Amino acid sequence: MYILGISAFYHDSAACLIHHDEVIAAAQEERFSRIKNDAAFPAEAIKYCLREAGITLADIEHVVFYEKPFLKFERLLESYVATAPFGLRSFLKAIPLWLREKLFQKRLINRELNNIDAAWPKRNHKLLFTGHHQSHAASGYYPSPFEKALILTIDGVGEWTTTSAWIGAGNTLSMVSDMPFPHSLGLLYSAFTQYLGFKVNSDEYKVMGLAPYGQPRFAELILREIVDLKPNGSFQLNMCYFDFMGGLSMINKHFIKLFGKPARLPDAEIDEFYMDVAASIQSVTERILITMVTFLSEKHQLTDLCLAGGVALNCVANGKLLKHTPIKRLWVQPAAGDAGGALGAAFAARYLHLKFTRQAKEGDSMKQSLLGPAWSTAEVEDALRAEALSYHILVDDEFLQAVANYINDGKVVGWFSGRMEFGPRALGARSILGDCRGADMQRHINMKVKFRESFRPFAPAILEEHAAQYYDIAQSSPYMLIVADLLQEYQRASNADVKGFEKLKDISSPFPAVTHVDSTSRLQTIGPANGKFYQLLRAFYQLTGCPAIVNTSFNVKDQPIVCSPADAIDCFLKTDIDVLAIENIIVLKQH
Repeated sequence: MYILGISAFYHDSAACLIHHDEVIAAAQEERFSRIKNDAAFPAEAIKYCLREAGITLADIEHVVFYEKPFLKFERLLESYVATAPFGLRSFLKAIPLWLREKLFQKRLINRELNNIDAAWPKRNHKLLFTGHHQSHAASGYYPSPFEKALILTIDGVGEWTTTSAWIGAGNTLSMVSDMPFPHSLGLLYSAFTQYLGFKVNSDEYKVMGLAPYGQPRFAELILREIVDLKPNGSFQLNMCYFDFMGGLSMINKHFIKLFGKPARLPDAEIDEFYMDVAASIQSVTERILITMVTFLSEKHQLTDLCLAGGVALNCVANGKLLKHTPIKRLWVQPAAGDAGGALGAAFAARYLHLKFTRQAKEGDSMKQSLLGPAWSTAEVEDALRAEALSYHILVDDEFLQAVANYINDGKVVGWFSGRMEFGPRALGARSILGDCRGADMQRHINMKVKFRESFRPFAPAILEEHAAQYYDIAQSSPYMLIVADLLQEYQRASNADVKGFEKLKDISSPFPAVTHVDSTSRLQTIGPANGKFYQLLRAFYQLTGCPAIVNTSFNVKDQPIVCSPADAIDCFLKTDIDVLAIENIIVLKQH
């Protein structure tokens, strides 16, 4: 039985195809359209999923959309009424689109599916809808390795819900608590994202990366004036500081007056004040999550936790949950944001609507999240010849040894291998790789390859058998969603006189290119299940004695991760990547 899950029309549209309890394929629309966080109907992602399975839409038992449009429309209307007459501009901008298209999404989706396959009826009973947070909860629990677990879903807002807690057992999902709009941790974090001059629903991870450069000196102010945190982890926002209920901005003049400085302009200098603001909201976020998870774990006597929703991508907070709550095992959906809602919607239909039996799988059932398209060597050669590029084809061992040698020589390598990742992280299929021992490698890749802010940290891909030798971590982190502390023996006392971005020059670590200024790293642990990427790390370790390399996404600032060989070649030619290693083919930069 095939079930197709879809997320669309807000941001990060995606499609996912499951067959019985197996994930066959999943991909975000942005990878095909090349529009970052594309919100359009995921037509190309759906076509890919069908091609991967070798089927047509006629073979699909159900198509499932990841949220319920009428409930979302109800929330928008009630929000506008509650804030009237303020928010008129936002109302006049949003409502015509809803009345023209979004309110009639069943008709819209069936029409789009008919455009893909004319045999699909424009009115079709196979189309189902799940709740937004139900989709997140299903994406967090059903692919996880747990037979029974606590599930927490946290994002900006779904229909009405901003946070929900569930218990998953067998094939069932039972909600045990939730928090309603407008009291939202995701929206709170996004408000600070805007204040710091970054893009909402896109750049929240920059706030997380900026936080260690500052001090959380505004944390108590936030908890006193903006957030009323309860002992059970629930909270209320003081809405006098926000404009998102009815306006076109996240924050208002009262928010700005509270902090005493105007919102930072995009691309303006980031001074210590804004670093301290980032540190403060990150600290508050961690405190809220620790309080919430501790209460839920103790109340329900569960120590296995699944996370989903956009806030679950805050890997710094995830690491703190393992250290400061009763949770013993943590599993985070690798596509935790709205893209993962497509996967959750498909699983919700299978287990909650059709009530099939679920059997948890060892590790998980995400296939290392390598669920996107792959290309053959012949197809890669065609793409290289189209650009008149010289190349060399090597057998596996020679290829891996050559790449390991290039990394050891300080070269930056564009790595393209097998099926593309599903979710926002490059996990060793569409990656830029470098030597993590080089003190200048972090700045070089940021400035000359990725063309992005110099403060942004990189993650180490590290052989799983060596992770605990260097980091304080007691479980695997295959999806780069847990931050861990470097062991004390590898740290040195930080110089209190060093401030701001100067801290980048004061890092002490065996792996300076992937150690953040607070002596942490966002780990990706690599084992045999990672196939050729694991073999590359083994070859590098045997060559150097170093079990880790820099692994960052194969893209440049504001562009989606590369999908096809043509995308990879284009990125290679337009950046300072030295070597393109693509399906056993080596391409060197011709200067």
